[in-house]
Amino acid sequence: MGAGWQRERRSLADDPFELFRAVNAELTGPGGSFELRNRDDPHRKEFAGTLRNFCAVMDRARERYSDKVYLTFRDENRTYGEVIGQADRLAAALHHRHGIEKGDRVGIAMRNRIEWFVAFLALQRLGAIATLLNSRGAAGELASTADQVGCKLVFADAERDELLADTATCTVLGLDDLEALVADKDVPPHPGFPDLDTDDPSHIIFTSGTTGRPKAATLTHRNLVAVVREMELRAEAGLTMAAMQVGQPVEVLRAAMPPAQPALMISPLFHISGIVGMASSLTTGSRLILMRRWNPEEALDLIEDNGCGMLSGPSMVFADLLALPNAGHRMRSMRSCAIAGQATPAKLGADLREQVAGMSVASCWGQTECTGAATTATGAMFAARPDTVGVAIDTIDLKIVDEQGNELPPGQVGEILMRGSTVMQGYWDDDEANAKAFRDGWLCTGDLGWVDEDGLIFITDRVKDMVISAGVNIYCAEVERVLSMMEHQHEVALFGVPDNRLGERTIAAVVPREGAESLIDEDKVKAHVRANLADYKVPAEVRFDLGPLPRNDIGKVDKARLTERYFERVKISA
Repeated sequence: MGAGWQRERRSLADDPFELFRAVNAELTGPGGSFELRNRDDPHRKEFAGTLRNFCAVMDRARERYSDKVYLTFRDENRTYGEVIGQADRLAAALHHRHGIEKGDRVGIAMRNRIEWFVAFLALQRLGAIATLLNSRGAAGELASTADQVGCKLVFADAERDELLADTATCTVLGLDDLEALVADKDVPPHPGFPDLDTDDPSHIIFTSGTTGRPKAATLTHRNLVAVVREMELRAEAGLTMAAMQVGQPVEVLRAAMPPAQPALMISPLFHISGIVGMASSLTTGSRLILMRRWNPEEALDLIEDNGCGMLSGPSMVFADLLALPNAGHRMRSMRSCAIAGQATPAKLGADLREQVAGMSVASCWGQTECTGAATTATGAMFAARPDTVGVAIDTIDLKIVDEQGNELPPGQVGEILMRGSTVMQGYWDDDEANAKAFRDGWLCTGDLGWVDEDGLIFITDRVKDMVISAGVNIYCAEVERVLSMMEHQHEVALFGVPDNRLGERTIAAVVPREGAESLIDEDKVKAHVRANLADYKVPAEVRFDLGPLPRNDIGKVDKARLTERYFERVKISA
């Protein structure tokens, strides 16, 4: 930074928002190390130094960090060189033994484990489209989503392999098959992996639709490398702001920085948060400690035993950790956390900073369709305004519109629309969904919010009929479709109520058919949903005393009145 920065340092350091804007403008402006190019083309805006495709990110990581441990799962460790080398061998074997080529869809149905990374990176190398199947899903869900995009084959761990045995219509390869392909010495070296364009699809993530049918969000290499470069910018901006605040040159702080600490990976890898965590590690060279599924006691042990410095997840995760005995001391290695996926209780950030010395807490907002975060509120910004989700990232444009699509001025609530380099290519082979999702090139997020005069974004509600529980989207229509298939039901509805731990929890309102009241109970309802959908979509509570369900003038269930009725019944029965 030049002399002007030194003159401004004292006044800027007192205002985290002004400091952020000043540093960001310097880094992304003309001649900056993250100069923002193609500013007038919202779909091609990118930073200087952006790599062409995700394979280039992989190659750079292997060059920089080959001998460093990349992944730890239980008692197994593998280095960057080993994982990416195994991915390359798997890619060659997939092409040679199974004819997988650029553009083929290949499913991955696994809990978090090392083989997931090997499979995903192999598919990137081939230019195949990694289709991320919900590892928590029921057999029918897994098979139908694989069929929906025409998967040529599916990689599955033992549990998913068993689930797919009788339902899959394509080839299913288990963990032993994957290992055998990697070790196959009779596979010749690949004659040359395809040259991938930045707009070639990278992977597909399924998002439950408001119609009940999952939508296959198709994300590209452009989307992924834009996220990688954005994370590099955020790291450099954070370092620059810290340097200004302490009055030291950036290079002095950079030289004094310790090696990257391990990060705990709790997000399922079929979720966009898992993909962003994977991409982040390839950027920083940090070790990822993998968890198969969320368990607060196990997570706290892993943080303490491995000296983890970073954790990202919904607010539930951090509330669970802080509720454990001596959590602050046992989390003393933590330097930063990012709270995402649902509304953040204002007190949670303060509690984290109070209990974990030196903890920087950030918040963000986004969705699968924009490859994760569209806004960010970094440590000092979030501490000053915990009610905001921050400012838009540089490669994203946001606007607030009314029901007619007219842009609203600051302070007025409307739907948030976005466009930019991280926005998905579209939903796979779904013209109807794409027509609804995009308006004149802008993605309709379905979230309601407003922006203030300083560009800070505030989320107020959702347009979509959706519940966010433990940071996971649960679309009511999907669960209601399954509930309506039950015997002995007359009316059904699903809605959410606030929950201190989960953010929201789901309530199923079931009105039995006349005379069938004794033939249906809560256990039967939950078992029916569990047999057809993922466990996390099973209602937390089932009520049979909310009927007849209130409806509006056009016959739709009035969820607001239904929620009021629920609380009235709870109060009466308390």
